[in-house]
Amino acid sequence: MKVTDIMKNRMLFSFEVFPPKTPDGMEKLTKEGGVLDDLYQMEPDYISCTYGAGGTNVGLNLEVLKAIKASGKTIPMTHFTCIGNTKEGMKQQLQTYLDNGIDHVLALRGDLPYGWTGTNGDLHYATELVKFIRQEYGDKFTIAVSGSPEGHIASRSLRADITYLKQKQDMGADYIMTQLCWDLTQFERWLELIRRAGITMPIDVGIMPVLSPTAVITQSLSRNGSVIPRDLARLLTKYWIFPNPFAPTEEEDAIKRKLDDFRKAGIEYTIGAIDRYRLLDIDGLHIYSLNKAEDVMTLVKDSGIRDII
Repeated sequence: MKVTDIMKNRMLFSFEVFPPKTPDGMEKLTKEGGVLDDLYQMEPDYISCTYGAGGTNVGLNLEVLKAIKASGKTIPMTHFTCIGNTKEGMKQQLQTYLDNGIDHVLALRGDLPYGWTGTNGDLHYATELVKFIRQEYGDKFTIAVSGSPEGHIASRSLRADITYLKQKQDMGADYIMTQLCWDLTQFERWLELIRRAGITMPIDVGIMPVLSPTAVITQSLSRNGSVIPRDLARLLTKYWIFPNPFAPTEEEDAIKRKLDDFRKAGIEYTIGAIDRYRLLDIDGLHIYSLNKAEDVMTLVKDSGIRDII
């Protein structure tokens, strides 16, 4: 079964996980009764696993994906970047995925390490990676590509970024997985622009749950350059930890109460965003689990996602 086949019949639902850095973290994720088992209870259509730039955690990435495949519960998908890699190296890695029954891939250039001016590899852009996978493997892989509703921070303009997205489609990409975007007005504008540009690929919306003030600030500003809408900014203000969330000096009990109240309010905020996304012309919801099952399961249950899919 391909993810794209599911999209033809209904809106799909999925999770993202990441490879833990420690053996203890890996055990908590993949062991019996661990995070993956909890996520399987929500019956996701697929689970993707991130992949470090240059393949820094490719072994752990594969270990997680093999566990997902072995469960027989859902489709495993790997992220894949072209940073710091040769064509021959990429061929070997991609063939390893196929040999292990992993035939869905999110093709990315990847985030450049600080100080790098290029990929230091044989391929330089996601468009080239999509073309390379198609030329080497034909239809053996279902290929997702990233879409940035606010424009990629490295692009000179939103319209230029949409042009590159169109090229990914022309090179053989199957569907779009969007970067996080809390600005729903901007998302609607982007959706109109890409359809007008002739981009017909299905859209799987990336959902970053609002669970902690520091995560919201970090995810918005550290890599994505994403807008924090006023209603989300109000939440940050209401539960602000002084002098700032990264170096708090308030009493521990006060900090704990604020974090817990923010998490509850953030889940409600995220549910509201999901409701708005579902009213648009989208084909899937892809929730970043952050390797934490409890809050994400609450989000899925309370939003009713699982009930209508």
